[in-house]
Amino acid sequence: MRVLFVANPEKAHLLAMVPLAWALRAAGHEVRVAGQPAFADVITQAGLTAVPVGRDGDLWRLLARDPRLPGWTWRPAYGLPAPYDVAQFPGRGTWEHLTEGYAEVLRHWHRPGCLPMIAALTEFARHWRPDLVVWEPLAFAGPIAARACGAAHARLLWSLDVFGLTRARFLDLKAGRPEHDRADPLAEWLDGYARRHGGDFAEDMVTGQFTIDQVPDSIAVRAPGLHHVPVRYLPHGGPSVVPGWLREPPRRPRVALTMGVSLTDHAAGYSVSVRDLLEALADLDVEVVATIADAERHGLATVPGNARVVPYVPLQALAATCSAVLSHGGFGTVLTTAGHGVPQLAMPWDFDGPLFARRLAAQGAALAVDADRVSGETVRAAVLRLLEEPAFAKRADDLRAELAALPSPGQLVARLEELTERNR
Repeated sequence: MRVLFVANPEKAHLLAMVPLAWALRAAGHEVRVAGQPAFADVITQAGLTAVPVGRDGDLWRLLARDPRLPGWTWRPAYGLPAPYDVAQFPGRGTWEHLTEGYAEVLRHWHRPGCLPMIAALTEFARHWRPDLVVWEPLAFAGPIAARACGAAHARLLWSLDVFGLTRARFLDLKAGRPEHDRADPLAEWLDGYARRHGGDFAEDMVTGQFTIDQVPDSIAVRAPGLHHVPVRYLPHGGPSVVPGWLREPPRRPRVALTMGVSLTDHAAGYSVSVRDLLEALADLDVEVVATIADAERHGLATVPGNARVVPYVPLQALAATCSAVLSHGGFGTVLTTAGHGVPQLAMPWDFDGPLFARRLAAQGAALAVDADRVSGETVRAAVLRLLEEPAFAKRADDLRAELAALPSPGQLVARLEELTERNR
């Protein structure tokens, strides 16, 4: 069959899709990945065939110019934006909050993020005739194109399913509203494009005919009633080289410090002070490996004797040698570390990071401290707990086993073939 992946130009979102795209290719299926023209190099670096569609649009630059979003260029707002913050704060789940939230997030995020690709992607889909369209949750051009060409389509998550959970809450409230007061900004926007291309709106354009979910049950957030199809998370960080020193066993407990690449890729700084953290760990009998982007290294006046600072190391290789990992609590970082059964300290700030970190801490494999409450003292105490209290290692190993029990991308292919036949 023909499978079309669709991603907005966000590298971390695409990387979460790559192992499944590889698995489908290895099984003999034709695979294409559609994205904005400037994103084609990121796609081809993953060894996949890119389909440049539409025009380039830098959403982060647009957000930085929005006077209602001050400070975006240096630090995004805390946690989830409305309406998706209902997943983090259930008490906000009122009709007014959700309706206004959908209208606002559509205006400054979904619409400008998707418009550059919609028409051209739909044209390509009608030409290439995919059997299945796999789209990440922000790439609404995917379900629009799938509906226009009659393909089956699925969301592939790179986060907790805060999108599906929010939508379920909204629909519950909408069902109880009078007929004249059921405003649905997201459905109305999608319906306009569906009709323009020969169809009409269906709820699966928001949440997919089914959802490919890489988060294990013990830490997942899901909406009741949606069809979630589990798959094991496999790390893919793009082209990389494993340095020679990483092949040597550490002589002391190794602690990794990584804050991800998404924010620095968009000229937004880290949400914690790396210098303070390194200084706080300087007197511990550990080896610290800090992967710090070149743009952030200027803030390090000195490097403690027990620390190694590098711009990048493949986390899959680094985590396997670690006794603890300290991070921003991002999706790929958390699941890569979890796959090796390593205890974690999550220091989240934006999007679903705070919620993800709390779920991880509740499972028992991690400690969580929001970035604005992080200090050298709190991190030092957390590292000692992770290294000295056996419960963290035990729960981290339980999480590793839970991940390992999920079907691999290769094992999922046959299931996707069945679901495609059923839904297209």
